[in-house]
Amino acid sequence: MNVGGQTFITSYRPEDLDKLTIQLKNGLYRSNYKPAEYDKMQAMVDAKRLETAAFGNKVRRTRCVAKEIKECDILRQHRQVWSRECPRLQKAEEKAESEMRDFIDNIRPLSIEDTAIFSLKDYEVFLERDRKPFVMGTVAPVRQLKEDLSFRLEQEQKEENRSPQSNWEQVQHQVTFVKDQQSIIMTKLQEEYSDLQEEISDLGLEKYLQTLDILVKDNIPAEVLESDCPYPELKESLIQAFHSLSEIHHGRLQCLHEHLKRTDKYCGWCPDDHLRFNFTLSQYTQDIPNYRVLCLHMLQRVFPEKGKQDLMEHERALARQRFTQTQIKVLTQQWQQDQEELLAKALATLQEARDADQEELELQRDRQHQQDICFHLREKLQQWRAHQEEVAELQAAIAARQQEEAEAILKREQEKEAAMRAHQKEKLRKFHLEQQKRREELEQRDQERLAKLRSAMDEQARQDKERVRFRAEMLQRRQEAREAYKLERQREEAERDNRLEALRNQVAVVAESDAERMMGDTQSWRNRYLTLREDDIQRPLFGLHTYTADQIVADPRLRVEQALRDAGLHHTQYAQEVMALIKPPKPPRRDTKSELQF
Repeated sequence: MNVGGQTFITSYRPEDLDKLTIQLKNGLYRSNYKPAEYDKMQAMVDAKRLETAAFGNKVRRTRCVAKEIKECDILRQHRQVWSRECPRLQKAEEKAESEMRDFIDNIRPLSIEDTAIFSLKDYEVFLERDRKPFVMGTVAPVRQLKEDLSFRLEQEQKEENRSPQSNWEQVQHQVTFVKDQQSIIMTKLQEEYSDLQEEISDLGLEKYLQTLDILVKDNIPAEVLESDCPYPELKESLIQAFHSLSEIHHGRLQCLHEHLKRTDKYCGWCPDDHLRFNFTLSQYTQDIPNYRVLCLHMLQRVFPEKGKQDLMEHERALARQRFTQTQIKVLTQQWQQDQEELLAKALATLQEARDADQEELELQRDRQHQQDICFHLREKLQQWRAHQEEVAELQAAIAARQQEEAEAILKREQEKEAAMRAHQKEKLRKFHLEQQKRREELEQRDQERLAKLRSAMDEQARQDKERVRFRAEMLQRRQEAREAYKLERQREEAERDNRLEALRNQVAVVAESDAERMMGDTQSWRNRYLTLREDDIQRPLFGLHTYTADQIVADPRLRVEQALRDAGLHHTQYAQEVMALIKPPKPPRRDTKSELQF
């Protein structure tokens, strides 16, 4: 039984009933009994409840913070992708503008009546003039508002007291106004975009805006048809080869175009959604870390009404469409490459035929050509000799003039070098004077610094002496205290020994002295001595199982370690590497090796 933190034995016998009754009457248990304090218990329960509620709030805040951190991490990765995409778009825009500008600059009107070129240039000037007010009315307010809000946030973070609520209401009103203005502009641009698409569709210009595959016509190149071939059968076989090549590639292209026509151009979506989907997909390339998760996250944010399965289905349909277009492009390029190779081979074959036909004519013309060459060479030899004589005369005159000019230049250089040396000597003298003055200043400054340091060191030495004297006095006091403590302990030990000796004297056994029995051998010793042999007495107590001095010295590791220790290199990395490479004279036993990795 435990009452009030004290343990009582309750296993009483029947005869102890009277004693227990007396103890209860005297109030033995009543004095140790403590009533329950319900107020303190209620306060403890409330404290536990508050602690549990605080812990729950902390867990909820931690979850919210983790969710915000994850969202911020994903947004940071999106910003990195967009920061890479912006320069690419700017380069593409600059490239398109430069190509358009070069195209407009390079086109020329066919005649005075060709007014389309002049109207195109006027339209370019009109667009450039209309672009600046549009940028000032759309993009500039957003950038200005962004910079203003960033500045306000920085100011609020620096200041402890926040601005009045009315100021924030004005800022919110301004942000709402800019949002409404941008929504109106976007609606207007969307309407203009729809009108422009309808106009292009009405005029039938869609085929010129798309990237079409250029199909090679099924005709024979003019180089083959109009070639002068001495062999008609060869020319006919070349024409037949071009026909067969065109039929093979045309059939394949026709099959791919039919497969492409069976699918919708926008893969079942509206054109705007398809263009946004394609643009978002092009931003996240495979070189971006975790590009797949980021792409799906951005697509779900751009198209919240569509599910993940719909997005993946549309992506697969777009991939199939692109693959078919790539096949058409590759097949067209292959067709062009095969036709170019066939044309090159045909031209080479025709050239070989013409060369063989012209070979006989060339042989007849060679003799006349050789005679003409000899005549021209004779004339050129005479002209060369006359030119050589004239060149020799001119070179002699030029050499004389150059010698005179070189002598004049050398004289001027010597005069200039003498003046430069005098100037350099003067500069060197001034430099030495400045160096001497600087050394004197440095020496004076060092002397002053040395005097200051010596005074500081003397003061520090004085303080150190006082500190040492104080420490010595403290140590002397401590030693005296320890000696006093030891003397006190010795006195106490002596008193205790005296008391123990008195007690031993009181209980000592009084016996007669028997020196012979005390100094003689015991019966047990005599019995054991009789059983021992002489060789057992001389045998050592324990057996030695160790190495001899020769075996220890024979180990090369000991000798290398001693040499390294004598050289003072036994603590270096070199010593560790050398000792690790040396093997013992006898390999260790297999049962002494441990498989544990430390």
